[in-house]
Amino acid sequence: MVLPRRQLLTRLMSLPLLGTLGTLANKTKAVPERAGNAKPRQSTVLITYFSRSGNTRVVAEQLARTLDADLFVIAPATPYPADYEATVEQARRERDAGYQPPLEQRVPDLMGYEQVFIGFPIWGMTAPPVIRSFMAQHDLTDKTVAPFITHGKYGLGDSVTVLKQLAPRATILDAYSQECDQERDTMNHVNSWLSSLSANANQRENTHAKS
Repeated sequence: MVLPRRQLLTRLMSLPLLGTLGTLANKTKAVPERAGNAKPRQSTVLITYFSRSGNTRVVAEQLARTLDADLFVIAPATPYPADYEATVEQARRERDAGYQPPLEQRVPDLMGYEQVFIGFPIWGMTAPPVIRSFMAQHDLTDKTVAPFITHGKYGLGDSVTVLKQLAPRATILDAYSQECDQERDTMNHVNSWLSSLSANANQRENTHAKS
């Protein structure tokens, strides 16, 4: 199915992503089991994505259902650490060094797709290194590229600029973005809770000492 640009944008705007994101996120695994395309090409629309916590995966799967598109998981050959802070630090080092990690798998028949959706979370105010690898290793010339991006409160950074730099001969549509940094929010809430427990314990000790 090939969607004209206007029809594609109309379909995107009508997606009920905001209302279903939280509910669907609870039904998805945190990390996809394997990368790559499980089935032969059936559509001229491809949904590609990298997701660590599952937020971007929810959007990708809904896009694939709505547009009847093929789905491809972008993943590094060596997975990022399970620990959130360790991943953040590794991604920072890769970003600062301009490192593009090897991919677990490439799209086997990209030539057959006319419209490519690329989804990812914002890491360090930019696209993750693995997305840079994907863009650098796939020729998107003359293709329509639609970014969908998840982030934690601070917006898209220079991620769209990165996509345009790495695919200068593609048509890059306006990005869909969704604020949903659950991992960072959860860590902040847990730290706040622990701080309150510590404060309460100190208060009880002081009260006990005075009595």
